[in-house]
Amino acid sequence: MNWIILIVAGLFEVVFASCLGKVKETEGAEMYYWLGGFLVSMVISLGLLMKAIQTLPIGTAYAVWTGIGAVGTVLVGIIVFKDPANFWRLFFICTLIGSVIGLKYVSH
Repeated sequence: MNWIILIVAGLFEVVFASCLGKVKETEGAEMYYWLGGFLVSMVISLGLLMKAIQTLPIGTAYAVWTGIGAVGTVLVGIIVFKDPANFWRLFFICTLIGSVIGLKYVSH
């Protein structure tokens, strides 16, 4: 169950990083809505991470959490923010995914 909690925490990390991207693009009241989304999703993400590390090794949990956040944020950047998607960028995203999966399988 804590692996599911950790995955959800990583997805909320993607949300808070994406909200930061929208804060950069907006102004006025809309910027504050995105800032609010950032704060709420950050609190949820960190709260779920704290719950997950009660039974998972901290090093593994943190690496998986940041890996999910990094991969998800890069994918959101490519899809939503039109960041470049060249071969090497996609290659290293795949190696990061492989590393996160590997950490999950070798943790005890």
